[in-house]
Amino acid sequence: MTRLELGIPRIRRDPAAQPPADGRPDVPGLVDRFGRVARDLRVSVTEKCSLRCTYCMPAEGLPALARDDLLTAVEIARLVGVAVRDLGVTDIRFTGGEPLMRSDLAEIVELSAAVAAGASISMTTNGIGLDKRIGELVAAGLTRINISLDTVDRDHFARLTRRDRLPAVFAGIEAAKRAGITPLKINAVLMRDTLAGAADLLEWSLDNGCRLRFIEQMPLDADASWARDNMVDASELLEVLGERFTLTQPHRDDPSAPAEEWLVDGGPATVGIIASVTRSFCEACDRTRITAEGTVRSCLFGDDETDLRGLLRSGADDLAIATRWRAAMWGKQAGHGMSLPDFQRPLRSMGAIGG
Repeated sequence: MTRLELGIPRIRRDPAAQPPADGRPDVPGLVDRFGRVARDLRVSVTEKCSLRCTYCMPAEGLPALARDDLLTAVEIARLVGVAVRDLGVTDIRFTGGEPLMRSDLAEIVELSAAVAAGASISMTTNGIGLDKRIGELVAAGLTRINISLDTVDRDHFARLTRRDRLPAVFAGIEAAKRAGITPLKINAVLMRDTLAGAADLLEWSLDNGCRLRFIEQMPLDADASWARDNMVDASELLEVLGERFTLTQPHRDDPSAPAEEWLVDGGPATVGIIASVTRSFCEACDRTRITAEGTVRSCLFGDDETDLRGLLRSGADDLAIATRWRAAMWGKQAGHGMSLPDFQRPLRSMGAIGG
């Protein structure tokens, strides 16, 4: 399997060769042609992961990136500073791969928090090893954590992730709770073979004071086995959960937030459903992404990437970086287009993009 087949393009667009952002209004924020403004920054810090989830990575993992291809902690913090100070970003989330695979993650968080001027600093993780590092991460400035957990059945977990590590995930969750991280969110990707355990996962989340969000599986798996006809959608999940719980009053507290929140048995507990495929929220998307190699990815499903690492390492000033970033986001596509007959899945898998 080649690097391209695994979703890691060989070529990055030369930023000097990019067309100007014709028609873009003279505003500081990351506005696009459809009037959306990106305020949520996702930063992938590595392609490595301690699991091999079937909807994210191939069994052998992604090809290793050369050390020099990865952004350093200082470079990541500089981009975070530009994003918050010059581009209006208010939320920073570190992703992977698995961010805990970076030995300098606490340094990344600390340097970023120092220039984030009040923006929230969060992380999406599978939780493995979190019990050993939660103290240094909170001390560095981490304020929120999302933990990926698709099932509380150990056998199902081992099949889905290709690793028998569920006890390690539970240890990470308990450590985060002891550290006072709140709300502690759980992300679960809807899969056909774990649907029967969805109500068990919700009950476990309620019992453990976690806020659960189910996510429809998207065509971002490295094995390219996703099929619309076989995916579990939000309506099917609601039927399964409705056999054990009463779910009422779906709403979004924030129009740009991806999850519809349902009250569970009258509340106050809720369960979120992110219907990325069947109830698209692209028209309210407020995200911008930086890959582990330092490229701007304006849309999760758009392979068009803009290199910032080259600017960082060529001595460009912050104004040049901000200008290039604005131009990249101005060209953001309208949506993922999964319902269109000419839809093409992105070259990169989720593990290579970052969540």
